[in-house]
Amino acid sequence: MSEQGRHRQEGAVPAVEAHGRARICLVEDEMAIAEAISFLLEREGWQVELVADGAAAIDAIRRARPDVVILDLMLPGRSGYDILRDIKADPALAGTRVLMLTARGQERDRERAATLGVDRFMTKPFSNTELVGTVRVMLSGPAGEAGG
Repeated sequence: MSEQGRHRQEGAVPAVEAHGRARICLVEDEMAIAEAISFLLEREGWQVELVADGAAAIDAIRRARPDVVILDLMLPGRSGYDILRDIKADPALAGTRVLMLTARGQERDRERAATLGVDRFMTKPFSNTELVGTVRVMLSGPAGEAGG
């Protein structure tokens, strides 16, 4: 995974403006999973910024202004639910599409995420094709229209 693809330099023109590339912020603390997902997304030509700590996630999302956030539920420092709540409560980020990707796939987890405004919910393990296809759908329409 290229360092350039994973992280945007401060002061740089966003890739979506400069190159027409979608920006995705991946909030995932398990490095093996994060690297695999980053590889899949970068292979599609999308720019990926990786955040491994829940406490740093909202600031990274505000800075990166991604088109899609892929958000793990169980993170060090802060839960995915808290981050999702902050994204949807911030007028500058409220339209950001969020895919919650988690090992916790019980109905109550899905319901809580839906109540907080998640756009899509996917459980681990997932198929590579399903993940890429879901992100592609999320990139093609406004937040909230992708289903859940």
